Amino acid sequence: MTCFIIAGEASGDRHAARLIKTLLSQNPDTVFYGMGGDKMQQAGCTLVRHISDMAFMGVVAVVENMGKVRENIHIAKQTLLDKRPDTLILVDYPSFNLSIARFCKKHLPDTKIVYFIPPKAWAWKTWRVHRIGKLCDRILCIFPFEVEFYKHYGYKAEYVGNPTAQDVEEYLSGTHSPATDNRSHSIAILPGSRRHEIEKCLTRMLDAALRQEGYSVVVAAMSSIEKDIYLSAIDRCTDKSRVELVFDNTYSVVSHADAAIVNSGTATLETALLMCPQAAVYHLAGGRLLELLQPLIFKIKYFTLVNIIAEREVIHEHLAHHFTVDNVAADLNDILSNTQRRQTMLSDYKEIKGKLMVKG
Repeated sequence: MTCFIIAGEASGDRHAARLIKTLLSQNPDTVFYGMGGDKMQQAGCTLVRHISDMAFMGVVAVVENMGKVRENIHIAKQTLLDKRPDTLILVDYPSFNLSIARFCKKHLPDTKIVYFIPPKAWAWKTWRVHRIGKLCDRILCIFPFEVEFYKHYGYKAEYVGNPTAQDVEEYLSGTHSPATDNRSHSIAILPGSRRHEIEKCLTRMLDAALRQEGYSVVVAAMSSIEKDIYLSAIDRCTDKSRVELVFDNTYSVVSHADAAIVNSGTATLETALLMCPQAAVYHLAGGRLLELLQPLIFKIKYFTLVNIIAEREVIHEHLAHHFTVDNVAADLNDILSNTQRRQTMLSDYKEIKGKLMVKG
């Protein structure tokens, strides 16, 4: 059997790699081609395009890299036509993957299309539900509430467990454990997995952390991002002498930190499952306008996975124009000094973990 699998960003690469390993354990003769990152390659996938040329998010970033986007689409379509895979597996990365799914459905009707980690249509762009339902033979969800969401629109979806929860559980089941009572007097910074996120957010995140006296500041960096991107942001912060860069060891950085500042995304859920109190941030241009339009655009009250799964505010979300050094520093100071708030947050984290462990 031949599979073509597409993941366009770091978290997708990690989850796709886990899926590849699982499928190979069941059928060692399966051949994988893919667009993704190092983890997919290490799992046994032959890459036709690396993730470093794919991870563009937001209108501005996509427009600036339109040449690469077109090239990536061409590579994906040509690979489908050349390899004629039995199965096309799409991992998140919605705009690109839905375009490829439509092409596959038209030109390769015998190829099964599986969406693993479908777009968050429950948050916004609800119209994608029908596109996904009509194009895909199977919809594999990673949040329990998504099954009912798709059912409401007349489509069958399956909850297959949450890969982030599985990753953290594996990490903690080894020689590691969440050091809730033995932290290293440090603040973890998780600035995101895309260049533009790091460029827009890291300096502010660092300056907020550096206002906390007596704490070292550790940036959980990724080797897939050029080191100079991190160094440039660090050079602009208030006291770079207190900042340490640690590459490709996020779970260790977080599990030993007293608190974290996290760029909104999968990392907020990882941080919660590692039992580290956190403040979430995200940069959005035109934030005040977006706030006014929020009820018209978004179908959800919260933006971080932690709060969405809990269905209440567990962590503060400093988004768009609310993402300032003053706001994040004040929140972080409260997390570090308010014992009751820390304990409540940790208790909420346990509830979230329990929800993700429920199957079906």
